[in-house]
Amino acid sequence: MASNLEPNKHTSLLHAGYHHPLHRTWQAGLPITADMLMYPIFVTDNDNVEEKIDTLPGQSRWGINLLVDFLTPLVANGLKSVIIFGVPVNIKKDAVGSAAEDPNTPAIRALKVLSKAFPKLLLACDVCLCPYTSHGHCGVLREDGTIDNRASVKRLADISLAYARAGCQMIAPSDMMDGRIKAIKDALVEEGIAHKTSLMSYSAKFASGFYGPFR
Repeated sequence: MASNLEPNKHTSLLHAGYHHPLHRTWQAGLPITADMLMYPIFVTDNDNVEEKIDTLPGQSRWGINLLVDFLTPLVANGLKSVIIFGVPVNIKKDAVGSAAEDPNTPAIRALKVLSKAFPKLLLACDVCLCPYTSHGHCGVLREDGTIDNRASVKRLADISLAYARAGCQMIAPSDMMDGRIKAIKDALVEEGIAHKTSLMSYSAKFASGFYGPFR
C-alpha cells in the first residue's frame, strides 16, 4: 500500500523510548521493581543549603553543592533515575518566565552536575513556567488575565529544548497547555535530539500513588 507521508516528514519518533538502558527495562513488561522508581529532587539556587519541606516529610530542597553527596549513597544502593524540580528563589521573575532557560537556573545547573557525577543515571526534568513567572501561573497571560496558549506552548518548547541541551533525557511537562507535546517534539526533532530525549506523560506522574503528596 502506498504511503501518503511526504519524504522526511515525521508523525512520531519512538526511538527516545528505547535510547537509555533504563527505558528499555521499563518497556520490557517486567514486574514492578525498585529500578522503576524515580526519585524527586527539588533544587534551589541557595547553593549550600538543605531546606526541609514540611508538606513532603523526608524531602528537602537541595542546594547544588550538596546534590552529589546526597545522591551518592542512593545511586550506590541502586537508584536509577531522578526527576528534577527547579525551585528558584533568587532569580528575577517576569511575565513569561525568561529565567527558565538561564544557564544559572537550578534545573540546568543540576543537570550538568548530575550528568557528570552519575553518567548512567537517567535524568528527567519537570517542565512548567510557574516557578519562573512573576504571576505564578503555568502559562503566558494575555492583558485580560486569560491564558495565551500559543505563547505558552512556545515558551514550554524553548525550556524543554534548553533542558535537553543541558543533559535532560526525559522531559516531563506538567503545565496542561493544549498542544505542548507536539511543540516540544518538533523542537527536539529540529535540534536533532528527539531520538534520545523522551517525554513523560503528565498522567503517568499524576496516576502514581507516590504522587499523592504533590496534589
